Amino acid sequence: MPDLVTLFVVLATFLLAGTVKGIIGLGLPTVSLSLLTATIGLADAMALILVPSFITNLWQALAGGYGRAILRRLWLFLLSACATVWLGVSVLTRIEVHWLSALLGALLVVYSVIALVGLNLAITKKQESWLGPLTGSINGVLTGMTGAFVVPGVLYLQSLSLSRDMLIQAMGILFSLSTLALGISLQANNLLTIELGQLSVAALLPAVIGMAIGQRVRKKLPERHFKRIFFISLLILGAYILLNTFFR
Repeated sequence: MPDLVTLFVVLATFLLAGTVKGIIGLGLPTVSLSLLTATIGLADAMALILVPSFITNLWQALAGGYGRAILRRLWLFLLSACATVWLGVSVLTRIEVHWLSALLGALLVVYSVIALVGLNLAITKKQESWLGPLTGSINGVLTGMTGAFVVPGVLYLQSLSLSRDMLIQAMGILFSLSTLALGISLQANNLLTIELGQLSVAALLPAVIGMAIGQRVRKKLPERHFKRIFFISLLILGAYILLNTFFR
């Protein structure tokens, strides 16, 4: 059993992460992973996000009515993103974890800066045929190494000029499949213990409660303003993880 301090940190983290997701529709894995990495370490954080991330993103993946269209168009990207997760996890078992924590911090900084400056990329149909599997493969490796699903996968999806609802569902599918692949890979490399699995299941409840709170807050708080606060906070947290790796 985890000590009470660790249990409190985990449950509070997922309550906050769920609230963020309830307000802006994303961020549960990113927020929980970054906060837990800064407190209990990267490898354990990756295991703890599995159940809350999979369940909350599965709902997002199934809602919207665009599932077949997304799979027809993005199956190579999604397949690549899942098939290469094991490669990233194998690196996780062979390299000092603090270097991968630094990589996570760098990814959070890059993702936040891109979001804050409003960088918009556009990919043509011709480019999509080779950029899809390439971007998916990079995303899968980075997912296995750091537990982060967003770079460059979300940036790729945002560049495809999908409708808002289709983009949200596509991200849900990417996150759900990536979480499943990450869980299988962590288990295969003996990085997923029974205790971590139980704690991950326990974290689902505060995540769901947080989502309900966030959905209520969303009705009163301008989404654009909250997104800016969210990405600034993510930038600061990513910089903290990065600097803490080199100056601890």
